[in-house]
Amino acid sequence: MLPRTRARVTLAAAATAVAGLLFGTLSATPAQAQDQQSCRPDGLYTTPGVDVPYCTVYDSAGREKMGADHQRRVIGYFTSWRTGENGRDAYLADDIPWDKVTHLNYAFAHVDSANKLSVGPDSPGNPATGMTWPGVDGAEMDPAFPYKGHFNQLNKFKKQHPQVKTLVSVGGWAETGGYFGPDGTRVDSGGFYSMATNADGSVNQAGINTFADSAVSFIREYGFNGVDIDYEYATSMKDAGNPLDWSIANPRRAGLNAGYAALMKTLREKLDRAGAADGKHYLLTVAAPSSGYLLRGMETYQTAKYLDYVNIMSYDLHGAWNEYVGPNAALYDDGKDGELAAAGVYTTGQYGGIGYLNTDWAYHYFRGSMPAGRINIGLPYYTRGWKNVTGGTDGLWGKAPSSNCPAGSGLTKCGDGASGIDNLWHDLDTEGVESPAGSNPMWHAKNLEEGIVGDYVTQYGFPADFSLTGSYARKYSNTMESPWLWNAQKRVFLATEDEQSVRAKAQYVVDQGIGGTMMWELAGDYAWNAAKGQYETGDTLTTIMYDAFKAATPYGAERATRAMPTETIDVDVAFTDFPLGDSNYPISPKMRITNNSDVTLPGGTEFQFDYATSAPGNAKDQSGFGTSIVSSDHTRNGNVGGLDGKYHRVSLKLPGWQSVAPGATVTVDFVYYLPVSTPSNWTVKVNGTDYAIPGDHARGTTPGNPGGGTGGGDGGGDNGGGGGGECTVPAWASGETYGGGDTVSHAGHTWRAKWWTQGDEPGTTGQWGVWEDLGAC
Repeated sequence: MLPRTRARVTLAAAATAVAGLLFGTLSATPAQAQDQQSCRPDGLYTTPGVDVPYCTVYDSAGREKMGADHQRRVIGYFTSWRTGENGRDAYLADDIPWDKVTHLNYAFAHVDSANKLSVGPDSPGNPATGMTWPGVDGAEMDPAFPYKGHFNQLNKFKKQHPQVKTLVSVGGWAETGGYFGPDGTRVDSGGFYSMATNADGSVNQAGINTFADSAVSFIREYGFNGVDIDYEYATSMKDAGNPLDWSIANPRRAGLNAGYAALMKTLREKLDRAGAADGKHYLLTVAAPSSGYLLRGMETYQTAKYLDYVNIMSYDLHGAWNEYVGPNAALYDDGKDGELAAAGVYTTGQYGGIGYLNTDWAYHYFRGSMPAGRINIGLPYYTRGWKNVTGGTDGLWGKAPSSNCPAGSGLTKCGDGASGIDNLWHDLDTEGVESPAGSNPMWHAKNLEEGIVGDYVTQYGFPADFSLTGSYARKYSNTMESPWLWNAQKRVFLATEDEQSVRAKAQYVVDQGIGGTMMWELAGDYAWNAAKGQYETGDTLTTIMYDAFKAATPYGAERATRAMPTETIDVDVAFTDFPLGDSNYPISPKMRITNNSDVTLPGGTEFQFDYATSAPGNAKDQSGFGTSIVSSDHTRNGNVGGLDGKYHRVSLKLPGWQSVAPGATVTVDFVYYLPVSTPSNWTVKVNGTDYAIPGDHARGTTPGNPGGGTGGGDGGGDNGGGGGGECTVPAWASGETYGGGDTVSHAGHTWRAKWWTQGDEPGTTGQWGVWEDLGAC
């Protein structure tokens, strides 16, 4: 999210109300008459043994039900700190365009020092649960709720707009690795980093369980429809995320991905169990990075299968953290990105000339593992900018180097960020000084464009007779669908978002079958106040999206673009052993194929799968499996104007001399050159018949049994044999505590614990769970 240290009245909460009675969450029962699996979205993980009431949220095609005039999502972030208490920036629940949005994400809750989801201690000054706004029209409290603040207001308006779903967002830039105490001081608790990952890099399952249990209690208490995780960032890249968190995150970075996956799996399962008990499906979503750099250190984003949908933070793609002047949120690459050019991305052949700092690239990254309808692209309602820009065309792809970086940034070389009147929504650095970043709400940028000094400038410390220097000429790249303001006199470049670019992105969503859009944040949208002759907070951009989506066709609900088998064979695929960030080019994980079926996979068995066109079609193996690209939706060099399609189709075969017995694993050294999310749409051809695999979680598949028997043949692969022997390691015991590396036997297999565990039965935790199957014993 938008990096801001947020000198604000801090959060509060855990009111002691019985909101479950008000929202019916304690007495409702699932609609047992419906086949709930028929409503499950394609690719969404199924919690074992739980009849999740998917049909309360999704229709029989697995599409979210949002109302007749909402064919696509319009998700707005509503922030806690724009209370008006400081005399400016008031944006309350009554200001939300409730008829235009489908979902609201309340930002932010945090992970407290006890690893629980929290908005801070309850008090009259708590904006979430205690604050009131006497005399403000529309901000009257609803006495039906035992808490006040924003949560009271959100639920009051949800009564009038029951189709709108609310989610509590946890974390964000400023509160991923800590949180703000009641006095506004940041508490460096470790947040997500220490809650999900121990200091030695192992998964902190105890912390995860505590957090997930508290999340369920929280949304039940305050009437939310789900949880949105804004963990920025669980990447193995060094010095990623908030510099204030680096001392906690960097030592753990080898284990952050595993902790993230375990966190999302646990949340999914606990929300599913709560939903089954309450008769409603609870949403689990994330705000995900869009930068190819950050995603390079997030393995294959294994968490995607646990999410109802992902919100891509397809903004902050350029900013004053470095000298390269460019768009905040371009839709497409133009082949001229100064930062990418300096890194040799366009000239290094293995990259295929693909620019990875744009919305289209990020969408295709996630499309590799998810249906289009489970993806939402992000739009910024704020600017980013530089001053003293040299070179480029009207500043675009110029440079703005600075000799000084904001205190606490952790950086030694920054861009010369725009400041003063060009930085209205600025952060403060750790010394309380303005951080130059060119950060402004879009309503202020519109006034700059028109040469208007709004009457609000006095609230930001400028004199009433303040006058602008130079003019802010609007520029637009039709190739990137991206606008900016250029002040030639001041050499100021402000990357913006406006009606033209939003219409282009809305049409892109419609054309690609994407689920919708997410906006950070609603308070930055604008409208023209004719009486005052200035732009102010409004809903112009949000309305554009609503109008574009209300008559659109339903979003894309299927992941595969080809006919897939309906029968599955119990084969599991995991991508593991990723090199640590900054040493992971090319990207070279181990691809482990485990045969969990009761038949031997003979030599020549063919595996096919799709991977995203976010990487070029030049993946290969170094294990003699003859990996080849059998078809590709994008074959040209570069991606100017957008990638042409979704997938590269890959084929590899077991060598003729090698078979894989039941319980055995074979390992392939796999190599590719730009990040992709988890490859999907797997088929396994056994004796001429194609089967799908359970790990794809595809709708409409049924278990298969090739050959109708137990099969034969010798064992093969790295981590297993043919079975039939005696297990020599101790048997698993439910009450025993195991540490990472401990081995047990269970159900005829040997299992190795990846991290601390107790009570998790081997064979039930899945490929990303705690137990690694070492094969039959």
